[in-house]
Amino acid sequence: MPLPRGILHYFKYIEIAKNATTMKTKIGVLLSSMMFLQYYVWGAWYVTMGTYMGEALKSTGVDIGAAYSAGAIATIISPFFVGMIADRFFAAQKIMGVLHLLGAALLLYATQVTNTGFYWVILVYSLMYMPTIALSNSVAFAQMTDPGKQFPWIRVFGTLGWIAAGLIISKLGIEKTAGTFQVAAVVSVILGLLSFAMPNTPPKAKNEKVSASGIIGLDALVLFKTRSFLIFFIAALAICIPLSFYYGFANPFLNEIGLENVAGKMTLGQMSEALFIIAIPFMFNKIGVKNMLILGISAWLLRYVFFAYGTMDHSWMLYAGIILHGICYDFFFVTGYMYTEKKAGEKIKNAAQGLFTFATYGLGMFIGTWYSGFVVDQNKTVANTLSGAASHNWTSIWLTPAAIAGAVLIAFILFFKEKKDIATVA
Repeated sequence: MPLPRGILHYFKYIEIAKNATTMKTKIGVLLSSMMFLQYYVWGAWYVTMGTYMGEALKSTGVDIGAAYSAGAIATIISPFFVGMIADRFFAAQKIMGVLHLLGAALLLYATQVTNTGFYWVILVYSLMYMPTIALSNSVAFAQMTDPGKQFPWIRVFGTLGWIAAGLIISKLGIEKTAGTFQVAAVVSVILGLLSFAMPNTPPKAKNEKVSASGIIGLDALVLFKTRSFLIFFIAALAICIPLSFYYGFANPFLNEIGLENVAGKMTLGQMSEALFIIAIPFMFNKIGVKNMLILGISAWLLRYVFFAYGTMDHSWMLYAGIILHGICYDFFFVTGYMYTEKKAGEKIKNAAQGLFTFATYGLGMFIGTWYSGFVVDQNKTVANTLSGAASHNWTSIWLTPAAIAGAVLIAFILFFKEKKDIATVA
């Protein structure tokens, strides 16, 4: 899941969070509920979509990869929608409500279409959903007197919502069915209606000059003048290819080899993410950014080795691969956001974060989702005659992202040079 920029300030104030400025209880409850439902909707269908497509729609790996690429396309487009339309002409909470209500209808419609039409429904839905992430952040920030201290304690409910979605989907036993989309649709309606009850957040950039280059973050291209940031940027884009394998095919893989209640067990990754994020501010200053990023890339390599050789007889490797998500994500992507902010400095930090998000969760994930689908199809074996579902050579599949992560790791160790005290470029 993409990390909102505001959470970066968490690392400056986590040790004094108990002194955070008090927020009105009613506002706090509303914002926490909004975040919980926002990520509950996403977590309810996103993790299990690959399994549903394979089981119910008999989709190929390329079809599944294409469906996951819809999120990457929406990530690229949504900043333009928010920056040029939503922020300039509409109250954030109102447009968020409309988008979630329309999104609910699309989620229900997704359960009625065949494999051929499924991609287009998910693409349109993703174009509706992705802008609501930024809009929900805008609603939250508008009510805060000290976002650096207050936002993390609101945003954490988003992680709890994602975890709750996985546990409930698993408990209901519907992760291979259209039920996941139906649950997400119901919650989307609730969130859509709740949005209209949120505090008013009027357009904030109506009189500001907004450009496409500014939204993408092209003002931050000056950072490429420094070799360390250029190497980091290339590594971040490349590591999104292994990331795509996990998002698109971890759930189908674990279901295919016979693990039960997979959706619930995969929430161990989000629990791990919440745990390891606490360690980052201390380790960032203790061991330096290079070692932090090396740990993150190494965890990707190790995760896929565990998946490649893990079996039901050696299930500890499967669980280890899931739990490593905390190190994989936090130690590379969260640390990467922090490094980008420090490297950019105050003047262009927003542009730098926009460029980083565009390249990773946009371009990188788009490449990764299509490539992962191709690799899965190339390793399809004889179909299971009882269920009609194809089986796969998962060892070969998982060794592919492992090899990519290994190559990124070696290149990063050799070419990334950054002092512990990061020098600001702009």
